Amino acid sequence: MAEGYIKHQYEPILPQKDEWPVVKLSKTRKDFVKRVAEASKKSVLEITGNNLDLLKEELETTLYREKLRIKQNPWAVDPDDESDFWRNVKHVLVQTSSDPHLNKSQKKKKYLEVLDDISMRYAEEIASNFVHTHYKVTRRIVTYGFSRLLNAARVKGIKSLFSNQYTLQDKIQIVGETDQIRELASKGTIVMVPTHFSNLDSILIGWIISVLGLPPFIYGAGLNLFNIGIFAYFMNALGAYKVDRRKKNLLYLETLKTYSSEAIQFGVHSLFFPGGTRSRSGMIEKKLKLGLLSTAVEAQRCNYQRGDNGLSGKVFIVPVTINYHFVLEAPSLIQEHLSITGQERYYKERDEFSTSYKISKFLVKFFTKGSDISVSIGKAMDVLGNYVDNAGNSFDRNGRKIDTRDYFVSNGKVTVDTQREEEYTHHLGRRIVEEFHINNRVFSSHLVAFTAFQLIKRENRKLDLYNLLRLPEEDIFLVYVEFKEACEMVLKKIFELEAMGRLQVAPHLRQDIDEIISHGLDNVGMYHAKRPLIKNNNGNIETQDLSVLHFYHNRLIGYDLEKLF
Repeated sequence: MAEGYIKHQYEPILPQKDEWPVVKLSKTRKDFVKRVAEASKKSVLEITGNNLDLLKEELETTLYREKLRIKQNPWAVDPDDESDFWRNVKHVLVQTSSDPHLNKSQKKKKYLEVLDDISMRYAEEIASNFVHTHYKVTRRIVTYGFSRLLNAARVKGIKSLFSNQYTLQDKIQIVGETDQIRELASKGTIVMVPTHFSNLDSILIGWIISVLGLPPFIYGAGLNLFNIGIFAYFMNALGAYKVDRRKKNLLYLETLKTYSSEAIQFGVHSLFFPGGTRSRSGMIEKKLKLGLLSTAVEAQRCNYQRGDNGLSGKVFIVPVTINYHFVLEAPSLIQEHLSITGQERYYKERDEFSTSYKISKFLVKFFTKGSDISVSIGKAMDVLGNYVDNAGNSFDRNGRKIDTRDYFVSNGKVTVDTQREEEYTHHLGRRIVEEFHINNRVFSSHLVAFTAFQLIKRENRKLDLYNLLRLPEEDIFLVYVEFKEACEMVLKKIFELEAMGRLQVAPHLRQDIDEIISHGLDNVGMYHAKRPLIKNNNGNIETQDLSVLHFYHNRLIGYDLEKLF
């Protein structure tokens, strides 16, 4: 069952820190923040059509939403002068609007000054504070700390904590197009787009980037993570810029998108989770948030406009699928998903990553258990969703070499066309979703959870999902023989899908079915107080938490496997 996942650390493609794009950006941080603020201001004015009334309306809407956020959902990480700043904004807006002595031109000047202040504040808040020395220290801490925990679990004896028998690559398996991403990172700019299931993802991907010998990436991390001291240090050290999902106003969203676009144009490798937030349902993302994704398309067009027509100006999209046997936050995520029922709303972050103690406890439990993670690096694409080769050349679906620049040209030159770029972004989003599913590696835990839930659902076919989840767990059990037959049926279909190139299969699924089931039951939701699946004293299968079982079952939604039932 051996598999060729990465078991070594690559040599860095840029050994000198001064060559790292993110270091170059950090050295010009002050000017870069100003450029972002100015560009976002320009974007807002274009959207409002330079109309005074529309600009005033956007400023007032921003003020209203920010005051509501401060009152209803304050965070410890919020600046101390938050209330004072917005109180001053209100004062200026009210005074400007009611002053009879100001003409239209003077009022517009006042509103533009307020827009300047807000844009600058947002840009400064979003901007990362990368320090290369902190990055190196964090990388060592993560690698050393995780390795010690891993060896403590797998090596018996008093010297286990100091053993180097096992490496993190034995625990976190890196598979896929690792050589390609290294090649392309030295030729153009990488935008890595992973799936998102846990708050652990950010640190995990940061470590993966280091193992692959890539220079540090910048990436958007939820501002709520900066509430926690240890996470705040790691996020800053690993190049995170801050994303505040409480803020839905136009001014903030344009500043955030501008920051991403300008950074990509600067040549800084970037990472963002296109799902926008952790998957509440447990499903691989099907609908992506296209805001940040559109910045990659915009950056590519801007590079071509500046005359960067070679590979150095090319943006490469690399999908990454993260595969877990269990997700620490699964119980709270699925409950949130079920209560929201698809509607976005403001909510307070409430999960198991709320304190440094809980994070430390989770990491100890995770690394001292036998459960593995795999990270699948997908084939790189251009911003139009075409595959690229290791040299960075793009090829359409028929294998013909194409020039991406041609798709941004109108009347012989590269032009801005918002509608055209929206279409490109939508298409790129669809392609990323396809690649997420192709790169998904099916684990034994996914198999047993999917099969069990589908059998329970079939036995109660008259019930809708919500009534099904209200069934008393003590009344639910599956006869092992029938469960085993169903697992074999699903696994057969999974291997057929693998042969068609529609998904990947973990090596532990290539063994006896009883061993596969035992492995899956041991690993699925192994951390939770209430286990989603267990084998009872009679040898049959039971669930202690049907909602959490539903979460893990959802990992295999998207392959039409439910038709088997």
